[in-house]
Amino acid sequence: MSWIDEKAKVELQRVREAREKQVYPYFREFETGGLHTQIAGKPVINFSSNDYLGLTNHPRVKEAAKKAVEKYACGLSSSRVQATTTEHVELEARLAKWFGYERCLMFTTGYQAMLGTIVSLADKDTTLVLDSYSHACILDGTFLAAGIPGRAPEVRFFNHNSAKSLERILKSRERKNAMVVVEGVYSLDGDKAHLAEFVEICAKYDAVLVVDDAHGTGTLGERGTGVLEETGLRDRVPVVVSTFSKSFGGIGGLLLGSEEVVDLVKHNARSFLFSASLPVPVVAAASTILDMLEEDGPKMVRELHQKSEYFRTELVKAGFDLGASNTHIMPVMCREERKTLFMHIALLECGVLMVPITYPAVKHGEERLRVNITRGHTQEDMDQALDLLKTYGEAFFVLSGEDIGPVEPA
Repeated sequence: MSWIDEKAKVELQRVREAREKQVYPYFREFETGGLHTQIAGKPVINFSSNDYLGLTNHPRVKEAAKKAVEKYACGLSSSRVQATTTEHVELEARLAKWFGYERCLMFTTGYQAMLGTIVSLADKDTTLVLDSYSHACILDGTFLAAGIPGRAPEVRFFNHNSAKSLERILKSRERKNAMVVVEGVYSLDGDKAHLAEFVEICAKYDAVLVVDDAHGTGTLGERGTGVLEETGLRDRVPVVVSTFSKSFGGIGGLLLGSEEVVDLVKHNARSFLFSASLPVPVVAAASTILDMLEEDGPKMVRELHQKSEYFRTELVKAGFDLGASNTHIMPVMCREERKTLFMHIALLECGVLMVPITYPAVKHGEERLRVNITRGHTQEDMDQALDLLKTYGEAFFVLSGEDIGPVEPA
């Protein structure tokens, strides 16, 4: 046995224990796609999906992807440098116009879009300033930039959503330039960034603000273009990164910005230049969803907000702790790992999937179920989930005021 086998055995002990106790919750195999799926032969309603507008399974979207397969096959077998189609270029132009930016660049994943943007823009003259709750793509892009010999930026973190903490760091930074990276909506907590304050502070200290709006795209603003539309701050934020893997129902990343900034990233981001081109069927599906947003975006966004408001009201009324959430992403805080895992298993047995989020994804004491309300959930779906949450929330002492300590395994 080599040292890597020994390392794996030691570090996977927690995973083995969860499997032995039959509470390991991850990598469950979906047998069909969409919000209404099937796992191990049983129908399941997925409440941890990011398909916020419920369009992944729409007939128009699937038909567009099928036609693209016939024309372009499943993939292009190379990077965008030598595998760019008219469909890529046309969709980038449409997205730039829809979001309200000069240019758009599509990456193969949202993760790669953030990595490529950070590494291309941050160098030895830059202080990179991150929210302490930053997503893995922001962290990894920063650490990658920091590891480039001769180009490493200074890296600083500010307290989550704290304008005062951000200002202290910008005031004391060591490098000439500063780039602040935040998320429009934080995916595990469901709270929005305090963008109005951050915009003013960045302007005061001549810092560039980059917003990752993956979870705001399609869900916020009257037309669904995101948190900057909702706040009226589009003209104050020069760079936005987003994704197709949420409201656009597929996979892919987006960079939005000025013509020169986007062109700089286009010619320097290794995650763009050395990664396979986004398959045209995915481009066609995203283009069709953009058609639908241009046609009925305001109506779809309103429907999502109505459903999320209903679900939130019922959860709060029942006594659930939703943390700092103020969006369609509503973490049901269990605040103890065993409770979270048992809640997940009990709900899944009844046909409702709410994925548990535990350490190290969140701190000890902040364990929760991931609950995302989408436009695709029906009233029956929501009521079924609410009834089950109330039943098991009471049984496992998750409701406010009912904590009697850790639940021991049976």
